[in-house]
Amino acid sequence: MPTLHHDLGVPPAINASGRMTALGGSVLGDGVIAAMGDAARHHVVMDDLLDAVGREIARATGTEAGCPTTGAASGVAIAVASLIAGTDVSRVEALPDPGGAPCEVILPRGHSVYFGAPIRQMIALGGGRPVEVGSANKVTADHLAGAIGPRTAALLYVQSHHAVQKGMVSLAETIEVGRRHDIPVIVDAAAEEDLKHWPATGADLVVYSGGKAVGGPASGMICGSAARIAACRAQYGGIARPMKVGKETLFGLVQALRDYGTAEPGGHRARMEKLAARLADLPGITTRVVGDEAGRAIHRTELTVDPAAAGRDAATLASELASTGVHLRDHLAVTGRLLIDPRPLRPDEEDHLVDRLTALVEGGAR
Repeated sequence: MPTLHHDLGVPPAINASGRMTALGGSVLGDGVIAAMGDAARHHVVMDDLLDAVGREIARATGTEAGCPTTGAASGVAIAVASLIAGTDVSRVEALPDPGGAPCEVILPRGHSVYFGAPIRQMIALGGGRPVEVGSANKVTADHLAGAIGPRTAALLYVQSHHAVQKGMVSLAETIEVGRRHDIPVIVDAAAEEDLKHWPATGADLVVYSGGKAVGGPASGMICGSAARIAACRAQYGGIARPMKVGKETLFGLVQALRDYGTAEPGGHRARMEKLAARLADLPGITTRVVGDEAGRAIHRTELTVDPAAAGRDAATLASELASTGVHLRDHLAVTGRLLIDPRPLRPDEEDHLVDRLTALVEGGAR
């Protein structure tokens, strides 16, 4: 029976890249799908539902309160807005114009990332003015402290594989600077897996994606103290209005949070070692298993491509695979490396990946 995939001409992709927005985030579990279907069949008082979902977020993150969002990007914008406008209705409705309120958001230059859009733009949507400090590969606590002034509203720390990992000020140092100068700290922990760890660091607001590690629908959440989250919720009367979350997504997020931690634990080292061995004899391909560069409990198979022996460079190989519906993690392709992420990859899809990669490399090697 034809499906909408067929009708739209958009076939399902084999995702070996990770839980990426560009590939639809996560494949939803049956429980999450059922919860979203249940929500679709009924009306509900949305303010009551948002309160209830906030309590679920708080439970999952070990914080006082939570605010659901459409994603981590909107979460950053809302968090920034909340620290500029608070719950003052006039200031909420004036954003993104901050008026005379402190609006500068200081972040390490190595954390000024592009994740599909620049994080600087998310800050600006919330009424903030991004202030990058230090160099791309060297930022210290003194850089942060030296940039603080009367217009400083927040410090932003980005915990992500997108961010520079070496030479950056630590989160502990960032929080210490914030405490010393009475400046709140926002942590963008979009794809992080330990939901209770990042709030426990002392950060004032922590932003997560609901559609990545958590395995929910495209969504997000902010967690923190009750007062901070009340200010986040107030932004739904302002800049967050076009970012409002539907009831189906809210039900799906709750079910994903309740299910989170009951599935296969992270790591997958043994599985990736077997996959690396299956691909090790391909011409021009050297394989090994590597850990996640941002420190998460994820192991991936890394493919290092020798262009002369493989018949093409890593970027070309990734592009050729993508044309067959197989998507590898290719952000390191310029260095000759591709990665296979096990988390979204079913065993049968893994077999398809091996078959298509083998056909390309063996057919095009010289």
